[in-house]
Amino acid sequence: MIIPKLRSPIVLVHGLFGFNRIEVGGTTLVSYFSNIPELLTAAGNRVLVPALSPTGGVVERAKQLKAFILANSPGEPVHLLAHSMGGLDARYMISQLDMAAMVLTLTTIGTPHRGTSFADWGVGRLARVIKPILDVIGLPYQAFYDLTRANCKTFNEATPDVATVKYFSVAGKHDGHVLHPEWLLSFGIVQKEEGDNDGIVSVASAKYGEFHETWDSDHLALVNWPNFVHRYRGTWRDPAERYGSILRRLADMGY
Repeated sequence: MIIPKLRSPIVLVHGLFGFNRIEVGGTTLVSYFSNIPELLTAAGNRVLVPALSPTGGVVERAKQLKAFILANSPGEPVHLLAHSMGGLDARYMISQLDMAAMVLTLTTIGTPHRGTSFADWGVGRLARVIKPILDVIGLPYQAFYDLTRANCKTFNEATPDVATVKYFSVAGKHDGHVLHPEWLLSFGIVQKEEGDNDGIVSVASAKYGEFHETWDSDHLALVNWPNFVHRYRGTWRDPAERYGSILRRLADMGY
């Protein structure tokens, strides 16, 4: 897959618990979008990756995203590729923070536009135990509430799309295999309540705007997180093909 070069910068927006990269002594140990910035940059694209509050709410993270774009791409509209909760942050920023003129397109990847039943389960069962601990250590937790299905319904009603921005989406579909124990609990909960899902977000919840495609992937494999089990099972997919297809669609539209 030849990755196209777009005329405008690309901003990769991370999701819950996300980060830009973790470095030690100037050496990058891990990046949230594993090898993806490098792939896109090698094709000549300008790629920007903000670091938002890992567990802050949508409103807080959207304000941080706005500040990042204005500081790093002043006067030049961008394309947003947003994973998971990052898609909600981007939608809020575009709709509610007067940033429509700074965004050409938004492609969400595994974003729970209609929430996730796993957030419902977590808030319902764990909030009373975990909230006091998070309060003591000063860690925000609004994100967990913002991802519930009820709160996403309210969010969607209050956050209309902007006609000048093109919205696209990608969903993930995981097979719930026993060799992926990290997803067994959440996958089962979402499967029972919502059907096919990537381990956290259902395909139905991830579909938004113009639907691009469904990737056979768990939630983290959508952003190419390393997982030796995928390679062992032969289920790893080349991110150049996947992200190249997103950029090819935008390039074919004249971007």
